[in-house]
Amino acid sequence: MEMFKVNVGSVDRMLRIVLGIVLLALVFVGPKTMWGLIGVVPLVTGLFRTCPLYSLLGIRTCKAS
Repeated sequence: MEMFKVNVGSVDRMLRIVLGIVLLALVFVGPKTMWGLIGVVPLVTGLFRTCPLYSLLGIRTCKAS
């Protein structure tokens, strides 16, 4: 089993990146809360195109290569 196998498709990737940026923005604007830092997770999984949870569950949203 490869550690960083691509399993996140294009649409899923863009949604993760946008969601990550929006959540991270909450740290700097609006109510001062650190919960926005959870945005790092979707941002990183979107940038690297791999999701550990998808790997555990056997899910792929990208085309088979």
